[in-house]
Amino acid sequence: MGPVTDDEIIRKRLLIDGDGAGDDRRINLLVKSFIKWCNSGSQEEDYSQYQRMLSTLSQCEFSMSKTLLVYDMNLREVKNYEKTYKEIERNIAEAHEKIAECKKQILQAKRTRKYHQEYDALAKVIHRHPDRRETLKKLEALGKELEHLSHIKESVEGNLEWKRKQFYVLLSILYELKQTLGNDEKPSKVEAAQETSMETDPKP
Repeated sequence: MGPVTDDEIIRKRLLIDGDGAGDDRRINLLVKSFIKWCNSGSQEEDYSQYQRMLSTLSQCEFSMSKTLLVYDMNLREVKNYEKTYKEIERNIAEAHEKIAECKKQILQAKRTRKYHQEYDALAKVIHRHPDRRETLKKLEALGKELEHLSHIKESVEGNLEWKRKQFYVLLSILYELKQTLGNDEKPSKVEAAQETSMETDPKP
């Protein structure tokens, strides 16, 4: 075992001394007084030494009582600190839960806001267009008008076909008339040519 250093001696004295009130010195003084009292031969000196030992012992007891009180107080403080620490941990856990719940509420609020914006946009689009009943009425009216126009178209096409046939008949008649007129003009031309030749021939 190596030599004991001054720091170790001071550390041990501080541990023995407790709160630094000189308990170790009092105990050493009490031991010395007790030895001196045992070796003393005078009754007066024995009584005086006895009183000093009692006084020193009372001081040691008082210091020990004070140390015990401080120790009990420290234990209570430790318990209070542990209780406070647990309460702080519980509050921190509750705060984390509240923060998580607030985050959920914020996300829900964002989704709700998005839904409201989409609903408003859709409502604006719907308001710009007529309602279903009005649209059905317009479609029904357009259907009737389309049917009427179809009938008119069929009538016009029928009339056009009839006029086309009449036109073809007229063309046929004109063609036949032209042919007839052409045949009538040919003899007239022959007779005119003969008359012309006769007029140009000299008489004998």
